[in-house]
Amino acid sequence: METQGQGEVCSPEILAYMELALEQAKHALDCLEVPVGCVMVESGKVIASGRNRTTETRNATRHAEMEAIDVLLEQWQKTGLSVSEVAEKFSKCTLYVTCEPCIMCAAALSILGIKEVYYGCANDKFGGCGSILSLHSSSNQPHDSGEVAQGKGFKCIGGVMASEAVSLLRCFYEQGNPNAPKPHRPVTLQPADH
Repeated sequence: METQGQGEVCSPEILAYMELALEQAKHALDCLEVPVGCVMVESGKVIASGRNRTTETRNATRHAEMEAIDVLLEQWQKTGLSVSEVAEKFSKCTLYVTCEPCIMCAAALSILGIKEVYYGCANDKFGGCGSILSLHSSSNQPHDSGEVAQGKGFKCIGGVMASEAVSLLRCFYEQGNPNAPKPHRPVTLQPADH
């Protein structure tokens, strides 16, 4: 599948959904979380939203995307949807997220069979949609061991309102993370060898 370039011209609809994702990211920032937020859309309607909650829950897997996925899985399980019906529902969903999904989230989205993802800024350290790995372009080609890959590819477009997403992240890191662990011993800077 494709990843399109940073900053492409986007429709007012795409920008409106990304604005909702940015609102979730702002809520995360207010809660002293890394400011990443998302919304999940099906047939033009927001059906779930999520924000980072890793500090609040003390669970490193509680990224915005995983929060939104869990909301949908719970809703759909309550209505009695089968596994194949859940997969069918995800194949009609679009995710709007303020930062490129990390490798964990991109893998989950691929396994669930998401239709497409629009994201704000790139994730140069952990990005799973082109920055580090390209899990959005995975295919069902057999591996060397003869096993079939689990994920499905999905359309992925980055750079949507990226400067707004970067601004929120910059704000978080400039204020310092009060929840970051304190070093056990003092940090000493070593002079550079010349």
